[in-house]
Amino acid sequence: SKLPSWARAVTPRIFYITEKAWNYYPYTITATPCSFLPKCSFLPKFSIYIETKYEDNCGDSENIFHSDKILGDHEVSFLDIAFDEIPERYYRSLEDPRFFSSAKTGRGPLREGWRQHTKPIMCSYKLVSVKFEVWGLQTRVEQFVHKVIRDILLIGHRQAFAWVDEWCGMTMEEVRRYEQETQEATNELIGLVAPAISVSEVGQPTATHSAPASAPSTPLSDEAPEFLAPPKTRPRKKSAPETLTLPALRERAGAE
Repeated sequence: SKLPSWARAVTPRIFYITEKAWNYYPYTITATPCSFLPKCSFLPKFSIYIETKYEDNCGDSENIFHSDKILGDHEVSFLDIAFDEIPERYYRSLEDPRFFSSAKTGRGPLREGWRQHTKPIMCSYKLVSVKFEVWGLQTRVEQFVHKVIRDILLIGHRQAFAWVDEWCGMTMEEVRRYEQETQEATNELIGLVAPAISVSEVGQPTATHSAPASAPSTPLSDEAPEFLAPPKTRPRKKSAPETLTLPALRERAGAE
């Protein structure tokens, strides 16, 4: 129901999405292959692959992912969590970095030019690859997904800043508990049953300790593991439909 009409026309009513995350801060990978039920011979798998690197700067690092990792055409987009526009329906004054002030850290509100003079500051660099190989729909779908991801990243990072007093100082046990509670609330909201979150603590491989069978050992380099190979890059247009999909979990929590 959240998809535009042209996407609903070719999408099966039942499909599932599996997200795999490989976290080795300050480098992370999120891979999202999507499969359709029943299997459709004309609609192959569609995937999203996001690499993230964090650096303590204002976003002025050039070619942070190295040129050999960027295949084909690509576009660089700068996201300003304070002054870039977001869809009106997702605007919340309490989550506006231009007005928010943190009681715990003293950070905010963000003013014009904040990227140049704010300390401390960190930039999240993301390399997003989308693959959807269906003739006649490839460009449109891939550009639609890129637009949705851009809006989600912008809104999500605005919220991360505005919610700093909620997560600042959390222990790892508290983070895991928060993840579990959030997933349970989300599943309840969309009508799912028992949660299926699975978190594996992966450490440095040694002669006496190895990661659990459900996850690969954390490598010593920043190269992506083989099972998370990026999709092939395809040429894409410069625009996409103005549609965004985000759960109403925040509104639900506020109402309760």
